[in-house]
Amino acid sequence: MNVVGYIRVSTQGQARDGYSLKYQEEEIKAYCKEQGLNLIHIFRDEGISGAKLNEEALEIDRVGLQEMLAHLSSVQIDYVVVLNTSRLWRSDIVKVLIQRELKKYGCDIKSIEQPFYSIHKKDPNDFLVNGLMELLDQYQRLEIALKLTKGRNKKAKEGGYAGGRATFGYTKLKGEKELKIHNEHAEVVKRLFELKELHKKWSLSRLAEALNEEGYQTTQGKAFTKVQVKRILDRESFYQGIYTYGQIQANGKHEAII
Repeated sequence: MNVVGYIRVSTQGQARDGYSLKYQEEEIKAYCKEQGLNLIHIFRDEGISGAKLNEEALEIDRVGLQEMLAHLSSVQIDYVVVLNTSRLWRSDIVKVLIQRELKKYGCDIKSIEQPFYSIHKKDPNDFLVNGLMELLDQYQRLEIALKLTKGRNKKAKEGGYAGGRATFGYTKLKGEKELKIHNEHAEVVKRLFELKELHKKWSLSRLAEALNEEGYQTTQGKAFTKVQVKRILDRESFYQGIYTYGQIQANGKHEAII
């Protein structure tokens, strides 16, 4: 079995109390030799708190630990060997974060001082922390969505384009905040509404056929279908210069096509 070791001391006191890096390294090497494990590398962190957490990114700020996790993503490792799980974590939230990563790569932990330990054993605290973290993830996503919605609503009330792909007939250059008319596509829009006015009983498929017969093409250079025709017709008010976003309707800052 392929394994890696991980060692850490966070204080001088821990080094004096028998948790020195050298002691941990020697114990891990001896354990692996005794158990017939293929020790590939020992990762280390010195003077780093076990609970130093980047709460914004939900990451643990330890160089050695990050290097170890990156190694797991590229090499098949069966176990991480530690003297004690306290070398990896001291708080439940850090524990859950690390265990998530290990499970992702099919890796477990062998703790020399806790011979029966496994990340796959059920711990009631883990369920609680996992639940709280999932709620936090959802809250953060919702908070971002709400911020985006508020910004877009404000922009929409002012008649500005609130985001997303530019409507057919218009273009939005990178760095610009307003829509500009795409002359070639705008001609298609004008012609479609002319055809609809001239042939009120025509189906969407017949309108699409007429555009194709006249040589018009979609943004991708393909023939029009009834779905694309309906999409354009459904945005009649937008092409008239009126901007609608949700329940908000305002005179748009974009130039009307029809």
